[in-house]
Amino acid sequence: MSKLIKRLLNNRSVIFDRGSFDDWCVFIVESNGFKTAPLDETYFGDLFEISKKYQQHKVYTDFVLIYNRTTKMIDLSVLQLIDAIVETYRQEDKILVEQWLTVIYAGMIAEENKHFAVLKKRVKRLGMHQVLQLGISAKIAAKFSNGKKWRELDAIMKDLGF
Repeated sequence: MSKLIKRLLNNRSVIFDRGSFDDWCVFIVESNGFKTAPLDETYFGDLFEISKKYQQHKVYTDFVLIYNRTTKMIDLSVLQLIDAIVETYRQEDKILVEQWLTVIYAGMIAEENKHFAVLKKRVKRLGMHQVLQLGISAKIAAKFSNGKKWRELDAIMKDLGF
């Protein structure tokens, strides 16, 4: 059974629905009902491109505001925070910023709800940090944790301050 997270300015919706192994798969649903699971590489890359137009750490700082308030539950106040953040971007960037910040928020909620996940939402922060703070390509950041032990990733994250 799907769960609506947010209706977006672009007439799409972000939802949770059944994925290949749990009910925490994040999907973008088009106005015609077609749904796709967005890839980390796509939103990391889009947000990196957007970040070039703004003050050096703006996109990452905005993400961290959302990260710090993310729990296991969808929180209306965080969705309102996303709306407020979106308003600080140029008109031509608002649609993608809203979409991707909502998708990342949903992805962090999903990580927080995975019973056997040790690192939880910190995995998304690592990817965002690598792309937006360290300049690592979206493609590399999206696959960085694949095949790595959680303790290795935990040590990397602690060294980065989260």
